[in-house]
Amino acid sequence: MSEPAVPYLAALDSGAPSIHPEAYVAPSAVVVGRVRLARAASVWYGSVLRGDDEAIEVGEECNVQDLCCLHADPGLPVVLEPRVSLGHRAVVHGAHVEGGALVGIGAVVLNGARIGAGSLVAAGCVVAPGRRIPAGVLVAGVPGKIVRELTDDDRAVFAATPDNYVAKAARHRAARPLAGG
Repeated sequence: MSEPAVPYLAALDSGAPSIHPEAYVAPSAVVVGRVRLARAASVWYGSVLRGDDEAIEVGEECNVQDLCCLHADPGLPVVLEPRVSLGHRAVVHGAHVEGGALVGIGAVVLNGARIGAGSLVAAGCVVAPGRRIPAGVLVAGVPGKIVRELTDDDRAVFAATPDNYVAKAARHRAARPLAGG
């Protein structure tokens, strides 16, 4: 039986990943350089967190879903505050995402942008460099524009996402590779 697949974790220059014991990093994920994953954070299959030019901070109970890319330029770290969800194939480059926000599937958040707490960046949206998105709004389009304030119903749709991904991480951590896999 072959050895189980493991994520690629690497120190670079003077920075090395710091991964809380309760965080989950899926096989095929890449975590390099100055990257810190807090308690119950999860990084999913095919995602790349490259902290070579600047630090990347992933807060408690964040989920960085499959095929995400996080990177930063000097002086522009990536910060994901607690309970942020990044949908599949999202890109966060040198930006700050406040607690409880969700960045949708395929969305891009660029250098110096800041997404307010509990906001929703719609799938496919591009948030321009330096743009400030206030708390509790829906932003959509290319370039991203504020569409409206979120309702309680909107918030309920994605509020449980971090809890769901904490549970998924426990299930995936226990997975056993098949012979030859």
